[in-house]
Amino acid sequence: MNEQSVNTPLSKGGKTKEKILKHALKLFSMKGYKATTVRDIAGSIGIKQSALYNHFRNKDEILETLISNLTSSAIVTLFDNKEAQELHKQGKSLLMSIAATFKLISFDGQNEALFKLLMQEIYRNERIREIYNEYFYQENVKKLSGLFFGMMQADMIKSSDPLLLANEFFSPLFFYQMQVSLLKLDKKSTSSVVSLFEKHVDYFWDNIKVEKQETLF
Repeated sequence: MNEQSVNTPLSKGGKTKEKILKHALKLFSMKGYKATTVRDIAGSIGIKQSALYNHFRNKDEILETLISNLTSSAIVTLFDNKEAQELHKQGKSLLMSIAATFKLISFDGQNEALFKLLMQEIYRNERIREIYNEYFYQENVKKLSGLFFGMMQADMIKSSDPLLLANEFFSPLFFYQMQVSLLKLDKKSTSSVVSLFEKHVDYFWDNIKVEKQETLF
């Protein structure tokens, strides 16, 4: 962003607030929420603690703001940019696009830090548990199960429990995402994992699709 551009005091304050959130997220994901102090956050930005308090009352409020940002992360908004009507007709390509989103955000610094924060605080913070259960998992499972039901009605996939299918599809993606995070944390190669996202879709689809019978003339 061009620092030469004319900004109002409000926009400057907004930029500082965003910096605080960005640096706090990085520190929380690296050191843990409990071990990170307000002084650490202010120091990483190069401002005084008193200046930070102009934007947030305390460290808890910074965490609360970051938690609220989790609800707009790429996994939560997985289906937001897709046309709901006739979406099920995309079949395997829809599943591939979902897997691609999981794969891409595994290598996105912002989303990776949010994911690490979520994993670290999930046992300590009830609000984070609520967001994980409701937004990250259950909402997506519910939406995908509805799409699987539509695929069954269209005779694209075998008749089964759509809710179970949705759970079976999502679970490995979360696991692979965690594997990528752990490998990156230890500075190890992720090459053994990156192809698993697409391979999962291939294997999953081959097991649920309806085999079309060839017509004999």
